[in-house]
Amino acid sequence: RMMMTDTKKAYIHNHVNIELMYHAVETEVDKYRIVRFTVEPFSIKHEFEPADDDDDSNKEGDSFTVAKIINPISSCNPKSKKKVHTDYNMVTSQGREPQLASGKVLFTYDVTWIENKELHWASRWDIYLSMDNAIPAKVHWLSIANSLVIVFVLSAMIAAILVRNLRRDFARYNKLATDEEKAEDLEEFGWKLVHADVFRPPSFSPLLLSVACGTGAQILSMSFLTIIFSSMGFLSPANRGALLMAELLLYVMMGGMAGYVTARLYKTFKGKSWQRATTLTALGFPGVAFTLFFMMDLLAVSQDSTDAVPFTTMIVLLVLWFGISTPLVFFGAYFGYKQDAIEFPVNTSSIPRQIPDQPWFMGIPFTLAIGGILPFGACFVELYFILASVWMDQYYYVFGFLLLVYFILIITCAEITVLFCYFQLCGENYHWWWRSFCTSGSTALYVFFYSFVYFKQLEANSFATYVLYFGYMGLVSFGLFIMTGSIGVFSSLWFNKTIFSSIKID
Repeated sequence: RMMMTDTKKAYIHNHVNIELMYHAVETEVDKYRIVRFTVEPFSIKHEFEPADDDDDSNKEGDSFTVAKIINPISSCNPKSKKKVHTDYNMVTSQGREPQLASGKVLFTYDVTWIENKELHWASRWDIYLSMDNAIPAKVHWLSIANSLVIVFVLSAMIAAILVRNLRRDFARYNKLATDEEKAEDLEEFGWKLVHADVFRPPSFSPLLLSVACGTGAQILSMSFLTIIFSSMGFLSPANRGALLMAELLLYVMMGGMAGYVTARLYKTFKGKSWQRATTLTALGFPGVAFTLFFMMDLLAVSQDSTDAVPFTTMIVLLVLWFGISTPLVFFGAYFGYKQDAIEFPVNTSSIPRQIPDQPWFMGIPFTLAIGGILPFGACFVELYFILASVWMDQYYYVFGFLLLVYFILIITCAEITVLFCYFQLCGENYHWWWRSFCTSGSTALYVFFYSFVYFKQLEANSFATYVLYFGYMGLVSFGLFIMTGSIGVFSSLWFNKTIFSSIKID
């Protein structure tokens, strides 16, 4: 391994301490288990003379001499009666220099066996999962505290704005209007004015919104079950492939959820192309993900990367997609179309109401900027550790904290979307379906922008690294956009049904 110093000279680690911990097997005699090993590298300039012994001519098991060290340190001195382990003081003592990465280099090592009766076999991975407490639990608790503050602030805003205003609106809308108010047409104003249009199907592609919400419900349920199983200990970070395989299998098994939600929404929107909606649900997001993944894999193969996925694994993914996920989507859609459409508390008029001009702060750019920053602020600390696990080969094991952050993300997305939906209806703008989806889904935009900031830590030096990193981060952000967007639609739909069912409509 190479290392650089302030003098711009390159040195090489040519000595390692190998420390092996073991303990006796309780159920067997004279058998031992290695429960931990530690490798500590050093750079030591050995002055040596090559020996005449040729290791190729020696039989197996015979000892031979590679070189004679002229200036050995204490641990490498054969004349020393006391065998000691190499430490930092030996390497940095007076007269010692590190080994430059040039010329002839002698590589040495020493091994120490330590019996550790306290370290159990089942706990051997703990030091690696916790990274030797490099990141204390206090950091995660501070992240949770930061997220809870955001939740409390949002909840306070909803309590102060929504609850108080809605209570006043309910009292005003439900009271009997006087003759003077009826004559002046003052009995209705505010969000009650759009009662005949609030549940009108979206003007832009109801089919696409239904498919997006169905796919979002599938990703949401998959992520929830994955985190639950991980926090319960069923998916160990020690086996890195187990987590990814669980995500794939759970996503496939949740295909029925996607088909059912898509069918219920599309039937509510009075859509007729149910075959097209179901097919797009089965092939839409998985098709985008598989196409991008296949292109990224071809790039990895061209770079001779060890992370390239073999062709047989691609076949397995196609079998999971078309053999299990797609039939489950059609199966769920069948039951979804068998169900009645979602019932709304008010009727929808045949003629759309004209929408007045909206203030600048209710425009799409402002709502996207504010709607995404609060949920992102509630989870960005855990996002850093997740990215470190994916791109920096670190372990992520605090799934209990992740479960809390996951719930906080859902709550913040729902609350901020409901708040903006109320403001939008008060402005007599009933086009809330796609607006709710984008307001909550804009969290993914901040995640993608944050990936640019995190990319600086990777010290990329090739075009392929840029393509692979931003390709996969774009795919992850796209999936997050669909998941959080569906949360916004479901929460706004529940909110609108609740408030309009609480008032009297003539």
